[in-house]
Formats: sequence, structure tokens, C-alpha cells
Amino acid sequence: MSTLEIEGKSIDDAIEKACREFNVPREKLNIEILSEGSKGILGLMGAKKARIRASILSLDVALERDFESPPERRNAGPVFKADAVEKTPSAAEPGSSSAGEARELLEGILTRMGLDFPVTVEETEEAITLNIKGDGSGLLIGKGGQTLDAIQYILNKAVGKSGRDKRMIVLDTEEYRDRRDEYLIALAAKLGGKVKKTRKPVTINHMSARDRRVIHLALKDDEALTTKSRGEGVYRKIIIMPRKKE
Repeated sequence: MSTLEIEGKSIDDAIEKACREFNVPREKLNIEILSEGSKGILGLMGAKKARIRASILSLDVALERDFESPPERRNAGPVFKADAVEKTPSAAEPGSSSAGEARELLEGILTRMGLDFPVTVEETEEAITLNIKGDGSGLLIGKGGQTLDAIQYILNKAVGKSGRDKRMIVLDTEEYRDRRDEYLIALAAKLGGKVKKTRKPVTINHMSARDRRVIHLALKDDEALTTKSRGEGVYRKIIIMPRKKE
């Protein structure tokens, strides 16, 4: 079941079916749209279903420890180009901690993707942030940050296997996370204004847990509005509603 062609009433419907077939969230799938479909005459005659080709997003990377360097280098320890890593006071040396392990793993992934972007590390008590420099084209971001989230998921799974460090690994490139947060805060304000005007709830479909949290926080102090999440897994939605009066 490496690749499937799936039909649905719409592209979103076909993608939801693909998520169920592979039992993974949307951001872990590679989606190719084959046909957008059409409603036909009066929504009945001549209607065509949307069709997609779906497969598990693959970075061609094994998550075992011995993948981190080619066979001829495995006994020699990690080797990095002098100009490939920007040294900062907060950066951890490769291999010396979870932060170093995460950076080493990420650089291995980038190499196997044919990308030569430098990586810097910032550490706090809550998180390890890896910043990829130079991805101005958005190649590593993907639609709605899906590619970036998929690589971040792999890093957390691989580094978290030891259980020694409970900190979250956050992957960023060219300040994308900050730009995404600004967009979501503006979206929350716009939709919140619509709810206040119409007094009717507004639903935002298929958002990641991180994006839903930004929406929740953006509106939590608004006395006229409240937010809720509904659904399970990849189908989880956020709803903005008028707050009931006391």
C-alpha cells in the first residue's frame, strides 16, 4: 500500500479518505491531485469525482543511529564543514547532547534531500529549536508548513526514543513559524469579527495542534468570543463561537 489512487466528492474528501487508509494525519502524506472533479449539471448529471494519488511522505531516511553517516565514516565520528554550521553561544556541539544529536540528524536528512543549508541550534528549558538557514524558496516549508512539520515529527520521534530529554524539538526556517503565527492571529481577528457581527459560529477545518493553539490564545481574552476544538486526530477542527451572556 505504498501508493493509492483515491476518489471523493471533493479534493478534501479524497484526502480524508487517504488519511484513513494510511492511518496518518494529512501532513504525513504526499498528495498529487489527478482530477479536481466537477458537480455536473444541477449537481447530478455528468458529475465527476475528484481523484488524487496518495503515498506516505518519505524523506528516504532511516531513523536508526547508524544512518547518521556513511559506512566509511561511522567509526570516525561526525564530520562537519567548517562553514556549514554557524557557531552561537547557545549552540550545542554535535553529539554532546540531545540538541547536538538533533542537529546531526537534521543535517543528515538535508544531505539525503540534496540540500546544503546550514543549521543553528537554540536551547531553552522548554524546547530545542533548529533553524535552517537559506530556504528562501520555501522548499522545506510545504503547504501550510506540512513538510516542515513532517521533518520535525521525525526528529522528535528519533531523538525522543532515548527518553533522556523531554524537551520538544522545534524546526524552523527563515522565521517561518513567526510569520505563520502572525497570519493565524490576523485570521483569528478577522473571523472573530465576523462571529461578533453575525452571532453565528465559524469553523476552521483541519488545523494542526500548534495552529489551533495559536487561534485559541489569540482569542482567549476576548469577552465576546470563545473557542473549542472538535473531532479526532487529523480531522480536528477549531470553532469560534459567540460567548453566552451570563
